[in-house]
Amino acid sequence: MPPRFGQSLAAVAIGAWLTTGATGQATLPSWNDTGPRRAIVSFVERVVKNGGPDFVPPAERIAVFDNDGTLWCEQPMYVQLAFALDRVKTLSPQHPEWKTTEPFASILEGDLKSALADEKGVLQMIAVTHTGMTTDKFTKIASDWIGSARHPKTNRLYTEMVYQPMLELLTYLRANEFKTFVVSGGGVDFMRPWTEKTYGIPPEQVLGSVVKTTFEMRDGKPVLLRQPGVDVVDDKQGKPINIYKVIGRRPIFAFGNSDGDQQMLEWTAAGSGGRFMGIVHHTDAAREYEYDRKSSVGRLDAALDEATAKGWTVVSMKDDWNTVFPK
Repeated sequence: MPPRFGQSLAAVAIGAWLTTGATGQATLPSWNDTGPRRAIVSFVERVVKNGGPDFVPPAERIAVFDNDGTLWCEQPMYVQLAFALDRVKTLSPQHPEWKTTEPFASILEGDLKSALADEKGVLQMIAVTHTGMTTDKFTKIASDWIGSARHPKTNRLYTEMVYQPMLELLTYLRANEFKTFVVSGGGVDFMRPWTEKTYGIPPEQVLGSVVKTTFEMRDGKPVLLRQPGVDVVDDKQGKPINIYKVIGRRPIFAFGNSDGDQQMLEWTAAGSGGRFMGIVHHTDAAREYEYDRKSSVGRLDAALDEATAKGWTVVSMKDDWNTVFPK
């Protein structure tokens, strides 16, 4: 065999091994063979290598992911906000006073800019649409809505607006004995009804913001009632605090996409041993959206600067993913 031909075969073999991994199945096929994919695979291979310097026992392989903008599309507005707006329209026949009361009047007239300009009014809308009912009733309402609501740009179900590369990453991590968690600023009760089917993440591994909840007996049966007010805000510094309270272990792998995830990434990075911090950067106006520093939804500014300064992995949706949404 000519030497040059042999070298070519070797190169092909090495490339195939990097693409398929030890199992012979494709590893992260929707990721281009660029820096982020290589960094992920390299990190995982190091921490699972028994006896290696970076080995991490399976019990400590905790991976946390933001939801909005990291696992599924968050533009043109957060999905839970779209849910709340639809709930206002559904409930409006029971509240004729809303026709002259803000922010409800503007919502019903389709003037979302005015409706969402007043933060106090937005909180009032969330309280009206998310509380005053049992947890079981809210779960049913949220499940019914997510099962039929569609994205305004693509007309796909919101649960089809998930990122195929991130679904593959979740599967890849679990195949390597990582435990995967959602850690989102969104409401935990809004997410739990559908995350297992969509992401393979069960309800007990979903962390989010939590409304005040009380226990009562109704007709001889115990119920949990959702009350106005918030017990946990799972955003910014609230994320590492909630991870500590609920999971009890510092993650070794964390992915976000905005300044709201910065503290979660910082806390992950501060641990000893191997660490992976990743950021999804929305750079693809053609296949999804392009936004970062000036966006009112999912702003990525300070966290992007820190990622650059500290060598965190920044994933360009345009350059590093060959597919965005599941086909």
